[in-house]
Amino acid sequence: MIAPDARVLVIAVARIGDTLLATPLLRALKAALPSGRLEVRAHPKRLDVLRHLPFIDRLSGLGKWAARLGLLPGGPFDWAFVLGHDAAVTRYALRSAARVVAFRQRDPALNARLAVVVDEPVPPPHAVLHRLLLLQAAGIAAQDLRLAWNVSAEERAAAGAWRTAHVPAPATPVIGLQMASFHTKAQRDWPVQRFIELAQRVLAERPGAHFILLGDAGSRPGAQAFLAALPGRASIAAGSLPLRDSAALMAGLDLYVGVDTGPTHVAGALGIPMVALYHASFPGRNLAPLQNPLCRVIEHPLTGQPNADQAHMAGIRADRVWAECAALLAERRAA
Repeated sequence: MIAPDARVLVIAVARIGDTLLATPLLRALKAALPSGRLEVRAHPKRLDVLRHLPFIDRLSGLGKWAARLGLLPGGPFDWAFVLGHDAAVTRYALRSAARVVAFRQRDPALNARLAVVVDEPVPPPHAVLHRLLLLQAAGIAAQDLRLAWNVSAEERAAAGAWRTAHVPAPATPVIGLQMASFHTKAQRDWPVQRFIELAQRVLAERPGAHFILLGDAGSRPGAQAFLAALPGRASIAAGSLPLRDSAALMAGLDLYVGVDTGPTHVAGALGIPMVALYHASFPGRNLAPLQNPLCRVIEHPLTGQPNADQAHMAGIRADRVWAECAALLAERRAA
């Protein structure tokens, strides 16, 4: 359906995790354009998520207000794919491309202008597969479902310098902890005391372990509480590193443990050993990285139950998380 020399636009105005979940679609789409061009317009604050990816020919920002006002030039594109349901963004795509593929909109008149309207299944599939429905509707299949993140040589060197300055040289294993989600989804947070219990289990078995406490400025209070409980056994990166520098630091970890939030998607894209904890209302079966043999998913015990939305993450015990950590650390040591 799409010519191999087509010029294609993808619009993905979303949060960090949702933007990363689109990378399998972008990879597959570029593979279908051997002589074409793939341009991506994303939220201006999320461009760092997609930088240095070899399958994007051009990357630029598109805020929702800019889309509404038509402040950025459009096509001419042959095709546009819209990852989302914002009507203004969809209209922007229609101004930018000859043919637009999008999920069904609320406005029937808007749907009538789309080249392909994609209906969403109930219950929803995994978030990656959900996005790939747009490609399938345009006749493109995807086999590689892994998330993508490319750490540059400069970023890797800067991460090495940070680690030299903040982590004791003989420490091993070095484990990254993402203790908090973003503030509007605080129900996804595993209590700091549970992370402390987990760290105590790790140190009992691996006394040389050291922890790097990750996240944005909102994660610093929890990180400070962790450090007060285990002085000298952790370094705080939360709130002090930009996203790409934090990702480069994560790329060198022996293990990552985190709740469902943007950095956990980044860890999945990096392919590092990881344990991801999911709230019952946001199950890992819909969000965890696919085709990632080093990822261990821990679902809340109430996942799939009628009262899942009332679940508290304290219901996930530290012993359960430690069992997955121990297995991954043993595999890494054997390798």
